[in-house]
Amino acid sequence: MLINLFNTVRTSGVPCTLRELLDLLGALENRLAYANIDDFYHLSKAILVKDEKHYDKFDRAFEIYFKGIETLEDIFQALIPEDWLRKAFEKELSAEELKKIKSLGGLEKLLEEFKKRMEEQEKRHEGGNKWIGTAGTSPFGNNGHNPEGIRVGGEGGQKKAVKIWEQRNFKNLDDSLELGTRNIKLALRRLRKFARQGNELELDMDGTIKSTAKNGGILDINMVPERTNNVKVIILFDVGGSMDPFIKLCEELFSAVKTEFKHLKYYYFHNCVYESVWKDNRRRTKERYEINDIINKYSSDYKLIFVGDATMAPYEITNAGGSIEHWNEEPGGVWIKRLCSHFTSVAWLNPIQDDHWDYTSSVCILRDLVEKRMFPLTLKGLEDAMSNLSK
Repeated sequence: MLINLFNTVRTSGVPCTLRELLDLLGALENRLAYANIDDFYHLSKAILVKDEKHYDKFDRAFEIYFKGIETLEDIFQALIPEDWLRKAFEKELSAEELKKIKSLGGLEKLLEEFKKRMEEQEKRHEGGNKWIGTAGTSPFGNNGHNPEGIRVGGEGGQKKAVKIWEQRNFKNLDDSLELGTRNIKLALRRLRKFARQGNELELDMDGTIKSTAKNGGILDINMVPERTNNVKVIILFDVGGSMDPFIKLCEELFSAVKTEFKHLKYYYFHNCVYESVWKDNRRRTKERYEINDIINKYSSDYKLIFVGDATMAPYEITNAGGSIEHWNEEPGGVWIKRLCSHFTSVAWLNPIQDDHWDYTSSVCILRDLVEKRMFPLTLKGLEDAMSNLSK
């Protein structure tokens, strides 16, 4: 029971284990979901999916699996034993409702007739007493008047249908999608190294308990410095040109980074890093910061993050004078190497989908310069980048 659903979910990329399957079976045995496909959907999702980034994968797997089941009776048999189902209907339905169901020959006959009419009907129907539709007296449809029927879609009218038969609409939530500020913050939290610094600001619960016990029960409050994220980050943003379509995404990333990291330095560059960068785009021709000064000022334990699409003419990276804005004495690739040599933890976040990278020469060149530490700017890519920087 449920083995096929379990295998379908795992094949779709949801990392559930046999332990989750056993938990789901235990929940069904305790009737946490009973004879209701919606209840079973929510229960199985809560048990089998441990990370919200896999919700969309689970939804697709759930839909694939149940599309392969032709009748509601098959669904019930896949979820619970038949004798459980019969007992449940006897408890849930009144004597009058059971009598009305028998008017169509019983539940089996009701389901068989529903399937038959689904195959015969060729268009939407409203009103009437035979076809599957709305606002009628047919035993199949929605917002009608037949207490021994099967509801198809909608929210229901009389709330007395024997079984809900609806088409589900799933909302995409996948780790391959682009980021929002909330998801960025969650991913950035993988890059954390807490340390206690500063004045005593936080209650030391363990120390207070021990001191109080030693004092014979007289309260002795101990305070310790607050734990803060001690990770130091330098982030370089590519701006202008081909990066214009990603302005909103970069703004969200910048907002999240400023919130998550206390020790943060940021600069801008265009296309490729050369001998200098800037902090104010309005004054970038007058206020520049030399790369050599940055290397000398900041220790190698800073985490260096490049953000850019890495899309440009190859000569902008490989040649002296390759910059499209000024004459650079040394190729951009030389400055990239110097930065990567000084800062041992480096990551390049690229808003372009990674399956397109191999078709752009400049992306391949920069990916090699940062020693393959280029990651797509998606939830999964950002998580991988933070894990790499944490090493």
